[in-house]
Amino acid sequence: MFSIGDFLILNASFVLAYLLKFNTLEGLGIPPYVWLWLTTNGFLLLLTLVFKPYNIDRTTRLSKVLKRQYAIVVIHLLLITAFWVFNKAYYYSRVQLLLTFGLFLVLVSVWRLVFVYTLGILRAKGYNLRKVVIIGNDRSSKRLISHFRAHPEYGYHIDQAFDSTDSSCVEENLESYILQNEIDELYCCLSSVASDYLKRLVDFGHEHRVKVKLIGNFQSLLPDSLLETSRPEWYGLTPVINVTSIPLDNWWNRFIKRLFDIIFSLLVIFFIFTWLVPIIAIAIKLTSRGPVFFRQKRTGLNSEDFLCWKFRTMHVNDDSDTKQATKRDPRVTPIGTFLRKTSLDEIPQFFNVLAGNMSVVGPRPHPLKLNEQYSSQIHKFNHRHSVKPGITGLAQAKGYRGETATFDKMNNRVRLDRLYVERWLFVLDIKIIFLTVWSLVRDQENAY
Repeated sequence: MFSIGDFLILNASFVLAYLLKFNTLEGLGIPPYVWLWLTTNGFLLLLTLVFKPYNIDRTTRLSKVLKRQYAIVVIHLLLITAFWVFNKAYYYSRVQLLLTFGLFLVLVSVWRLVFVYTLGILRAKGYNLRKVVIIGNDRSSKRLISHFRAHPEYGYHIDQAFDSTDSSCVEENLESYILQNEIDELYCCLSSVASDYLKRLVDFGHEHRVKVKLIGNFQSLLPDSLLETSRPEWYGLTPVINVTSIPLDNWWNRFIKRLFDIIFSLLVIFFIFTWLVPIIAIAIKLTSRGPVFFRQKRTGLNSEDFLCWKFRTMHVNDDSDTKQATKRDPRVTPIGTFLRKTSLDEIPQFFNVLAGNMSVVGPRPHPLKLNEQYSSQIHKFNHRHSVKPGITGLAQAKGYRGETATFDKMNNRVRLDRLYVERWLFVLDIKIIFLTVWSLVRDQENAY
């Protein structure tokens, strides 16, 4: 939301400044000012990628938000000035430049103020709330409760506070209470929760997508791996750390991934799908009876079901939802064998990507029965559902394609899926796409 607003405001400021300086919009579309417009937008995109100004928590002070934005505007102005000097583009109007950034600074500040205050008012009235459970009865927990109650604009509703003095009661009732009441965040006082139970709660948070946050002296108690991937947040004077956060919790990361998904999918559909579909459709119809496309319910983001599209590669049968394809499976059609080995049967899933229930890269979605079978057997299995499923993923790029005939194969696939969820980077997505293409060329042993 902030990102879209900032770019709209920058472009409105650019046009308005030109109009104020020259009393006309003639000349705005000629090459010199088109290049300046593109450069101005390009530098803003670069700065947002580098400084990530949209990493704004519910408790971030407005003054900090504005200071960060002012710094970006100043750096933006310096970059544009350097562009002018480097290209000796002295034919541009300096007045128009100053007006553009003056207007941008004022309007983007108003945009921030209106958005933050409006959101705060809505949260104080009971909208956009986060349901919270707190374990502990020490000074830190009491201070955090007071802080949440003093700031209803943050949108934290304290659903329950458990006194940790009766640990057996807490351990017996807490997890069922969280699930029954759809709790969003769990805050644990480190001084009040046993380390073994804390580890169990972190795993529970990953499994059920509940944010687990710690209160207290976590630096001396947590392993380095958690400290590296988690950063402290301050709720008033109370330090809190989120030990279940993942990179794609960040709005900007999701925006970049979604933008790439849309662009990549459109390119595939326009340049490959349009001519390849008729060929594959004819081949499917000539070799077997039945529809061209196969639709199956799969488990996706937040464990919600969706219809996954593929080219049909099997004869129509009653076991498609319960039985995986095996080597020399008699159900697979002649053209189906080729489509599976080349993964061309997955191409219709680019429409799933455009619809928003899949991504180009992510953990592969499993049929419902397969999900049910392994969700209770593999540690943190459901953590893979914290992101959108993908047409390809880290596990597939590493060779775990096709049938998972043994428990070890599925366990290794899920392990790589969890690693992807916890260590996501945009560069990793690009690398996985190239590795997938290479694995298709090099090794098709498990694709059947």
